[in-house]
Amino acid sequence: MTNGSAWTPPQAAVGVDIGGTKVLAGVVDGAGLVVERVRLNTPHRSKKPAVVEDTIVQAVGTLRETSNVAAVGIGAAGFVDGAGTRVLFAPHLSWRNEPLKDRLEERLKVPVLVDNDANTTAWAEVRFGAGRGHRQIVCVTLGTGIGGALVVDGRVFRGGNGLAGEFGHMQVVPEGRRCECGNRGCWEQYSSGNALVREARELVDARSPAASQLRELVDDDPDKLTGTVVTEAARAGDRAAIEIFVEVGRWLGTGLAGLCAAFDPELIIIGGGVSDADGLLLDPAREALGRKLTGGGFRPEPPVVRAELGTDAGFIGAADLAWQDLAHGASAGHDLQHLHGRS
Repeated sequence: MTNGSAWTPPQAAVGVDIGGTKVLAGVVDGAGLVVERVRLNTPHRSKKPAVVEDTIVQAVGTLRETSNVAAVGIGAAGFVDGAGTRVLFAPHLSWRNEPLKDRLEERLKVPVLVDNDANTTAWAEVRFGAGRGHRQIVCVTLGTGIGGALVVDGRVFRGGNGLAGEFGHMQVVPEGRRCECGNRGCWEQYSSGNALVREARELVDARSPAASQLRELVDDDPDKLTGTVVTEAARAGDRAAIEIFVEVGRWLGTGLAGLCAAFDPELIIIGGGVSDADGLLLDPAREALGRKLTGGGFRPEPPVVRAELGTDAGFIGAADLAWQDLAHGASAGHDLQHLHGRS
């Protein structure tokens, strides 16, 4: 109690990371520490956009029960326009030219910042994680698909229309597997959480002798296979699960070699849920990068490191970006641009 008034908690920012299968949200302080978090399932993409919006509002509402929320940052798995107001397209969700910022501000009654989830992940790692002290970084997030972000001179590079960093939809196999974006042969069809689970399910479904242990784990039901199950099997020494990670890791390294040729980063950060496999995935990726790197042996090879903030990075970065917008306001001009990299 102060001056006869009830004490209210200090203002805080909430970050929300919206993926193809889950919504992670958390209250984040100025040092990037998570005060409280909540996880909800993402509604199936066939549902109307309002259903996903309802899930976001539900997550923020839960956090508001114990925190004085002054701003909300959204990391969305999709193409966000340069103004940070609309999700133009989300391959794994139902958003098509969705005015997400305005809709959420109307419902939440606080300022809302919207950005691509890979950008918010990269920002969190540069501010508080594996990217501290580095200014030229490629960040790749492996989840349902592949997200990406490029940090140049300490600023997130968004391109002319805000759509840069969609590395997962680079074509790596002409006329290859059909991707949810509508094209064929995209990188994420060969190195992502979906790719990992698909390969495991195909082995089990084909009743391959190599997958006998995987079949036992899921009672011969391939639909029970998840990334977590495959990861745990690989850690326990299952040869089929390990080989799947080697295959996915090699594709990861091959794509990273292309990014190195294009951007010459000083550091590569791998985040997202699939990165929890750590060396099972990253060791074959590093080996493939070394073999595929243009001019290998005559140029520096960037370290490939796991993101330090784990799956929290997306909402931590979103919260920090929202807090900086709230704290500095539109009048901050160039200084604000430099701080959070909005071009």
